[in-house]
Amino acid sequence: MFPSLTSDLSEQIKAKTRDIHVRAENTQLMLNYQKGLITLPQYKLLLFSLYEIYRALEEELDRNASHPGVSPIYFPQELARLETIERDLEHFFGKEWQKRVIVPAATQRYTQRLHTIGKDDPNLLVAHAYTRYLGDLSGGQVLGKITQKSFGLSSGEGVSFFSFPGVSSPNRFKQLYRSRMNSIELTKEEREAVLEEALMAFEHNIQVFDDLQKMLSITEETSENQQATLIRPFSILHWSLGICAALATVGIGIYAS
Repeated sequence: MFPSLTSDLSEQIKAKTRDIHVRAENTQLMLNYQKGLITLPQYKLLLFSLYEIYRALEEELDRNASHPGVSPIYFPQELARLETIERDLEHFFGKEWQKRVIVPAATQRYTQRLHTIGKDDPNLLVAHAYTRYLGDLSGGQVLGKITQKSFGLSSGEGVSFFSFPGVSSPNRFKQLYRSRMNSIELTKEEREAVLEEALMAFEHNIQVFDDLQKMLSITEETSENQQATLIRPFSILHWSLGICAALATVGIGIYAS
């Protein structure tokens, strides 16, 4: 049974994914982001994941550009994000940013899924393209402004990902995109598979957000433990031995490093 009475694929996906969409928006990472509390390390890690996700998605869209389930929603000039993410990563990490790419496990699973369906069932790519690109053109624009404000990126550098110079009107373009989606001819079974894949697309995004949040929590906890480990021996040594000034200076130098 379809989640709504309409025959429009875009509306069916929207209805099918309504609950899981709310879940995605309420992950800890996204809640922090929406409140302007995302940290720069979190944003950088997110960019690494987005780079891998869009690289996989756009490779498969390019490879299947002539497929009847892909060609109606293939807009590389207007929507492609890979180059914009590369510019952002270069801004933060320099020209050799690729040597510093970190790919969390959930991101790897997401990219593997994109490559699998691109090879075996390209019809399903529409679910991921719709979820990612229309999200970027909607709530993503709000997140772009939050990012600029949070990190003082007034020049626009570091937030190229949120910019769509090939889209003069996001609202009109989203209408066009949905219309193209709705023109894709699918059997009942194929349509059901696309709707299920849309749920999977959101699930993958939730797992990516949770994975990134865990990574940052572990990193911050490790950093705090390391600082405590460095402070404790120095404090005890200074207190119990009445250490001389020269040795105290060395101890402070080690802590500062």
